[in-house]
Amino acid sequence: MASMSLIRAAALGLMVLGTSAQAAPEVWPERTVRIIVPNPAGVSNDVIARFFAEKLAARWGKPVVVENLPGPDGLVAAREFVSRRDDHTLLYSFASLLSVNPITIDKLPYDPASDLVPIASTSDNFIAIAVPSSLGVNSLAALVDVARQRSEKMTFAATPGVPYYAISAFLEESGLEMAQAHYRNFNQAVTDLSEARIDIVAAGVIPLLPLVQAGKIRLLAFVNGTRSPAAPDVPTASEQGHDALRFSAVTGFFGWRDMPMALRDKIAADVVAVAGQADIRNRLAKLGSLSQAKTPGDFAAAIEAQRRQIAAIVASIKKAGPSKLQ
Repeated sequence: MASMSLIRAAALGLMVLGTSAQAAPEVWPERTVRIIVPNPAGVSNDVIARFFAEKLAARWGKPVVVENLPGPDGLVAAREFVSRRDDHTLLYSFASLLSVNPITIDKLPYDPASDLVPIASTSDNFIAIAVPSSLGVNSLAALVDVARQRSEKMTFAATPGVPYYAISAFLEESGLEMAQAHYRNFNQAVTDLSEARIDIVAAGVIPLLPLVQAGKIRLLAFVNGTRSPAAPDVPTASEQGHDALRFSAVTGFFGWRDMPMALRDKIAADVVAVAGQADIRNRLAKLGSLSQAKTPGDFAAAIEAQRRQIAAIVASIKKAGPSKLQ
């Protein structure tokens, strides 16, 4: 496991301090810019990356191409990004590459302290906790009551990263034990939830909404700091007294090792400008994301905050033993 000091240095952006003497290229980009995305085509992160690619291409006067390299925990995309060593390739990713992976994976194909330089965030993705409508609960408190009355453990499924740790925090805070259902294709988890074959799902909100509208599932809470425009009647976990479930699912652009600081700041300014455009804000809202652009320092600080939160949950799980999550 990577040392916490290295992880903290990465998340705080200390890896770029030594690059201040490096000047940015007089003209950048000089050719096509490629954006590596650790998600398959068509999912929210990929679509958002393509929104930004279109706008950035217009600003930069060069093509901006998205490359999808999906794989567990974003490792395939991160490995390719680092090995490419190309000053015209960026990484667009969830924060877990720096906030979760260094805590949970012993050997990484990248150095979290120096290989991924936070440039700018674009959005906070809305994460919901959902149950089958047939369960008959409409709040987290009611869910806790039902779980305690059950003679058998309830079953949950969660996408990796923030959703999984949100459920973990919920179980720890509530003193509950549940069994985790694992899926190769998470779409099947959503289907199983709608048929009440599993009891809880934590995931991005957009794939859940059609089943909410069909009356098959119910959203109990968002783990974000604010309610989602996609389901404004659903309260946050914090509003229901579960502050430990408040997470930021921040996503954004990363640069390469030894990236010139001036170039990093230039790209960040362009990303922030794009994120502020009304059509981008509206597009992101329809995808279940809040347009939330942060400059390099703020983006790094958000990653570090998420890392501290995840680290505390992991430590608590290890202290409790394997019985909480099976």
